[in-house]
Amino acid sequence: MKKKWDIRIPQILAVPIFFIVLLFAVFKTSAQECPALVSPVDGTTLVPADTSISWEAVTGVPGYIISLGTTTGGNDILNERNVGTATTFTLETGLPESTEIFITITLFFFNQPNIVCDSQSFTTAALSEVPQCVLSTFPANDALDVNSTTNISWSAAPSATGYFLSLGTTLNGSEILTSTDVGNSLNYNPPIDLPSEAEIYVTIIPYNRIGVASNCSTFMFTTAPEAVLPICTTMISPVDGETNVQLSPTLDWNPVPNATGYRVSIGTSPFETNILEDAIFFKTSTVIIDFEPNRTFFISIFPFNDAGEAIGCAQETFSTALGCGPYFDPLSGELLVLNPILTFPDSVSICIGNEFDVITATDEADGYRWFQLDERGNETLISTSSEVSINEEGEYIYEAYLNIEDSEQTFECASSKTFQVEISQAPEIEDVKVQISANSLNYEVITTTNGNYEYALDNENGPFQNSNRFNNISLQNHTVYVRDKAGCGIAERLIEQDLTVNGFPNFFTPNGDGINDFWQFIPPVETGENNVSVIFIFDKFGSLLAQIAPNTTGWNGNLNGKALPESNYWFKAIATNNKIIKGHFNLKR
Repeated sequence: MKKKWDIRIPQILAVPIFFIVLLFAVFKTSAQECPALVSPVDGTTLVPADTSISWEAVTGVPGYIISLGTTTGGNDILNERNVGTATTFTLETGLPESTEIFITITLFFFNQPNIVCDSQSFTTAALSEVPQCVLSTFPANDALDVNSTTNISWSAAPSATGYFLSLGTTLNGSEILTSTDVGNSLNYNPPIDLPSEAEIYVTIIPYNRIGVASNCSTFMFTTAPEAVLPICTTMISPVDGETNVQLSPTLDWNPVPNATGYRVSIGTSPFETNILEDAIFFKTSTVIIDFEPNRTFFISIFPFNDAGEAIGCAQETFSTALGCGPYFDPLSGELLVLNPILTFPDSVSICIGNEFDVITATDEADGYRWFQLDERGNETLISTSSEVSINEEGEYIYEAYLNIEDSEQTFECASSKTFQVEISQAPEIEDVKVQISANSLNYEVITTTNGNYEYALDNENGPFQNSNRFNNISLQNHTVYVRDKAGCGIAERLIEQDLTVNGFPNFFTPNGDGINDFWQFIPPVETGENNVSVIFIFDKFGSLLAQIAPNTTGWNGNLNGKALPESNYWFKAIATNNKIIKGHFNLKR
């Protein structure tokens, strides 16, 4: 079966032109077959006027639009009726007799142009007998408390081409409406309200060119006390015929002043209410959270009050977009999305000196895209794999996506985030400032650059700290380590602390804590040789305070049993070769 391409359908107007062209090209290469008529078969003759039209289901097609006319591609009988996924259609009023009927089936799509198939045709038979009587009406026979503003509607009579209608307040009477030809219509709106609290008799007589039906029964219903029915409402969002509707939309409709509530039904075809059936709302909006993507939905809203329900309200439609969620999971009661959940960090560091730093995706996905952003926010695609090489700092976008198959179509569900790339480098220690206190040392580590560094003492494996200061550390040699947090390198330096001058301490702290409580000559570590025979200690005025030998514990900072104050004190040592060594030290408490 040949096919035509219709690129005028409004569903694609919001899609960028280049995307339309791409989809058009892709779709054209995977040609979509149009369905053949199943009943009546193309070219059939003598088809009954009340026949139902059916066609083959086409795999991957989410919906069908039907037009009927008396010429090829014509729509003078029926103009583009959206029937959803149904593959059968019956014209409510029947088909004209002895006429070649052309049916045009349009394949409806969400993410590409619709396909208008070539028309197929069949010829109806001539009428051979008068029509049968109408079998049912609305209001139903013997119905009670019917609103006086009601419309009258009835089922189609096979082979009827028109109907005579009369209304009365007595059996077979016509006090309200004398017998009137209402044409090939299935409903009638009385120009004035029917009398309240009255029995209303309805006589409907079908006719065609052969003649009129005979012996048709009169239907009767009783009207309610006088009241005013609400009028019909219309959708605000989504509007009738809207496409690309989100999967969890808020449905809004226009309020009706005298309505006390609204009865809402939603289905996936004009004849179903499989999504929502006669749900009652007392407001003009509701959220739906379980719509499927790529489907057409049919919604009917009937305002009601104490007088009854609005009459003759039209069905409206909307179509959902290709979607990634959220979907409502009835088992868990949670909303589910098909987009990957990203764990990629907000910032990434690269090291100076590396020609290219390779950054790897942290998430499982079917595909990846990496973009660089310039100062104006323009995106440049730089990689489509799970890795990307970056050698300059700035702002970038990371995107991961999953390929989702639905209705034999594949589409992407993507998640993305913006991240910063920062340049880092291996640290260099410029200096370590040392402060000597009474019983401990304080270090301040100075680096040549202010990088994102962390610091440790005496152990390359840490623990590391963010502060570059170490306080109250022991009076001995230490090694400091500086590590770049981005892994760009580590630096170290040994700090050798000489606390003496030629073996004579710079200070001592006779405070009884067991540390540096005595001042005494310390032989060199290299030789351990004691080359001093005697040491004299003086105050700043030159008064002799103590005389000590090198092989004793040393001076405790007392004079005649009394502790001397904090101050500078002087010493004179006589070496074994009679050399005199002089200096001073500090007493701290």
